[in-house]
Amino acid sequence: MEKPVPAPNRTRATGLSSLSWVMFASSGSLAAAVMAAGWSPAAVTSVRLASAAALLVPIVAVLRPGALRFGRADLWLLLCYGLLGVGGVQLLFFVAVARIPVGVAMVLVNLAPALVALWVRVVRGTRLPRLVWAGIALASAGSVLVAQVWQSTGLDLLGMAAGSGAALCSAGYFLLGEHGARRHDPAGLTAAGLAIGAVVVAVIAPPWTLPFDLFAATTVLGGMRVPVWLVLLALAVVGTVLPYLAGLRALRDLPVTLAGVLALLEPVVAAALAWMLLGQALGPMELAGAAIVLTGAVVVQLARPGTTSAR
Repeated sequence: MEKPVPAPNRTRATGLSSLSWVMFASSGSLAAAVMAAGWSPAAVTSVRLASAAALLVPIVAVLRPGALRFGRADLWLLLCYGLLGVGGVQLLFFVAVARIPVGVAMVLVNLAPALVALWVRVVRGTRLPRLVWAGIALASAGSVLVAQVWQSTGLDLLGMAAGSGAALCSAGYFLLGEHGARRHDPAGLTAAGLAIGAVVVAVIAPPWTLPFDLFAATTVLGGMRVPVWLVLLALAVVGTVLPYLAGLRALRDLPVTLAGVLALLEPVVAAALAWMLLGQALGPMELAGAAIVLTGAVVVQLARPGTTSAR
């Protein structure tokens, strides 16, 4: 029998996880604004992760030095979390959106909650209530409506493979994050993961090779012209450091199946932010999809998967 999570801790963790995905969703509009100024997706990702690591690692080293002390046995966790949960999911998603429509890529990445639930059921042998599966199905269907994948024509096999790989990496983020957050300080694990992820992406797109004028350019965000470096700073702090910290802290007290479903809030919030900041209108289908995603998240919350038993 899994240890039940006290209601106050679970409620707080649910709020932290939801906040995490709201902040992650802001990265879409922020990155789009930077790319509109002439940046490539790989360059944005590289600078995003490098900046986030450069900001967080020194702060943790000064304020909580013990959080960065890991044993030799933790090396595999740090490497896998950094490679999959940070670098892999970012890189593969951008490879996908470069070759297939963004909506299709988002739907593929959003297969992660189902993959997490399958892992919990098959590998861990934990029985999940039917409401969990119903909620996952509802939320996944809602994300299809938000993405409006039927408007896409033509599918690139490499792009589809990259999107599927991003879903696997995203599932790794949840499972490895849950494992690590319950054994280590989330601040230290986040700092180490961002540093490893930044190194992985820098191999493909070294941030120090970018022309200075790319940073000095301006872009339009929310109807205002703002410097690109300021948008990149917001992307590093609000779209990367804070959501990773909040998400890992939530995984200490939140069933990983529920955390996975809450991740489906990201495309909903991303669509809303794109409407507010980039002027991309929301249609009836997208609004209906958003309502279905939220309904699915509520259904999984009501199922209380943290109290399920092993077979």
